[in-house]
Amino acid sequence: MAPNTPDPLLTAMQQELAREKSLLILPGLQRPYFMEYRLEDLQTYEAVANYGALTGESENRQRIVRVEVRIGDYTTDSSSSRGDGSLQLAPNDNDPAALKYALWTATDEAYKNALRAYSAKEAALKQFQSAPTANDFTPAKPVTLIEPLKTLELDRDAWKQRIIEASGIFQTAPEVRSFAAEVQSSSASIDAVVVNRYTVNTDGTVLRHGYAGYNDVISVGGQAADGMQLSRSNGSSAATAEGLESAEALHKRTITNLLSLKDLREAPVVDAEDYHGPVLFSGDASADVINRLFVPNVEADRPDMGTTARTQGAYQSSLRTPVLPSFLTVVDDPGLHTFEGQSLVGAYSVDDEGVPVAPVTVVDHGKLIDYLLGREPVKDFPESNGHGRAAPGQAAHSRAGVVVVKSTQPLSAAEMRAKLLALAKEQGRDVYEVETLGGELSPRLLYRVSPSGKRTLVRGAVFDELDQRSLRSGLLAAGGKPWVAQTLSPVPETTIAPSLLFADIAVKRASEQQQKLPYYAPPAIGDGQK
Repeated sequence: MAPNTPDPLLTAMQQELAREKSLLILPGLQRPYFMEYRLEDLQTYEAVANYGALTGESENRQRIVRVEVRIGDYTTDSSSSRGDGSLQLAPNDNDPAALKYALWTATDEAYKNALRAYSAKEAALKQFQSAPTANDFTPAKPVTLIEPLKTLELDRDAWKQRIIEASGIFQTAPEVRSFAAEVQSSSASIDAVVVNRYTVNTDGTVLRHGYAGYNDVISVGGQAADGMQLSRSNGSSAATAEGLESAEALHKRTITNLLSLKDLREAPVVDAEDYHGPVLFSGDASADVINRLFVPNVEADRPDMGTTARTQGAYQSSLRTPVLPSFLTVVDDPGLHTFEGQSLVGAYSVDDEGVPVAPVTVVDHGKLIDYLLGREPVKDFPESNGHGRAAPGQAAHSRAGVVVVKSTQPLSAAEMRAKLLALAKEQGRDVYEVETLGGELSPRLLYRVSPSGKRTLVRGAVFDELDQRSLRSGLLAAGGKPWVAQTLSPVPETTIAPSLLFADIAVKRASEQQQKLPYYAPPAIGDGQK
């Protein structure tokens, strides 16, 4: 459907919103001051292969309407940190009468819920002496944005063949076949999601926008001789299927994963004595650290009722103070749709609350100067800066878009490694370098680096004391070549970060109990085949 063609779904939503706005009031009870209808048309596809065979394929299509009704006023209303509202399944066709009926039932429920929530909230607020630090909601100018509908564009047959081949490479490729018996798990998958979102509200905003995301994953695993579970799992994500890696790149990465799994099996366990000292994080690992320790704390979530905090998280009292070293600046720029030729899943033009976006400098030369905000303001930040974003079927919350970490003193990869080696020589001991992380920021590929530059892969390590203090005062340098990390769920986000050199991170041996090895060998390659 072309952008200038009247959309029957939007028309039906506007008509029902106008009807409800004029009629939705019970005798003696308050009329809503704000209402919003959001319809989400979700389409998903997934295919999974294990050990060289397709083991699952599914495709789903669903429409959901979410109705938000706010009682009260912008200062104090019926909303809570959960984001109250009402959900209803919507018809998959474009029948306006059926859609209006779904909106009507959801609106009735949302209004009754809002009345109850507002009464409970008024009673709860009377228990506190201090008034809330910010209003509950902020006005916004009406916006009209009608974008072309997103479609799921994926060559399913070609990708099924790719993942089937990738999941069975351990048995067939000459580079890795010699240790196929040590591979206990081998899977590959391709998944896609397309969301078309229709929004109308009593501000006068009318939106039809959406996003698409595609993701492929390769995962292989096994055990070391002492029973330690080991795995290598990674993939590529993009806003278009064409942005994913090619068949040749997927094949090559699968081989690389298998070879690194073999290396991990043969690697020594990290030293039993705890280490405190320099650790060089690759761009891949640094992006994980930024996503876990930094990004959630600049997403300004409403503080708990009765508190005087500005927001939630580790940075609630860090405004205008250093949270990173002075050589780092962080900007969230959702308008950045591509980076070095790569499509960015976190990009968008208008957020899910109808607020246009612009670059937001969150950290300037190390100091926190702004938060990412939706239409629920926090102390000292009364307006949205276009970061009200919603997972399908959920209320909008403050969420990042495209986070870019930049250094004013970027070093090349060679310079970063030279700086690490200089520290090793100065301290007269081995140091560490991590390429990839997993789970709770635990190292997947960790190398012990001698003062002479020799790198030795080790396994069984965990990091300790890797926290916001490490980011604030423990960083020595940042690289110049950024890494692009993409996340599709719960909302699409992109983080672009350079490698980082930490001065003092604790590396410890994990205390997990090792599991027993399989009692007998796997099926021989070719068993059951003629």
